[in-house]
Amino acid sequence: MEVKITVNGKTETKTIEDRLLLVQFLREELKLTGTHIGCDTSGCGACTVLLDGKAVKSCTMLAAQADGCEVTTIEGMSTNGQLHPLQEGFKEEHGLQCGFCTPGMIMAAADLLANNSDPTETEIREAIEGNFCRCTGYHNIVRAVKHAASKMNGVTA
Repeated sequence: MEVKITVNGKTETKTIEDRLLLVQFLREELKLTGTHIGCDTSGCGACTVLLDGKAVKSCTMLAAQADGCEVTTIEGMSTNGQLHPLQEGFKEEHGLQCGFCTPGMIMAAADLLANNSDPTETEIREAIEGNFCRCTGYHNIVRAVKHAASKMNGVTA
């Protein structure tokens, strides 16, 4: 079947197998490997991307379901070589160690910040609860999201 999906602002038209998962489409067809495959059951969140602005786990969604939609991956977060405030926050606040969960965490946080520009610590923790990190203990991830929210709201540290 043929799908037409706008990924990171670029429209991609590809002929794919009906059973191809969105995460496989991104990684194998488009070579966008920032979206990670962790568990294949939607439990870990490593594969989280934005679909029409909403965080979804791409390992349990068919690429065909994204036909006609806009997908944003971690590769689409930066602009002209400038890190997105969330990417900057993860760097500045040491919100990552091994980095495997980081793309999914950032995408889940992007969904949160698009709907809540000044989330509380509890709201951040609830927004990322479907994304597992085995390294950090989440404290610095929450700080990274708060950093990004402040920057996006024009508050400088």
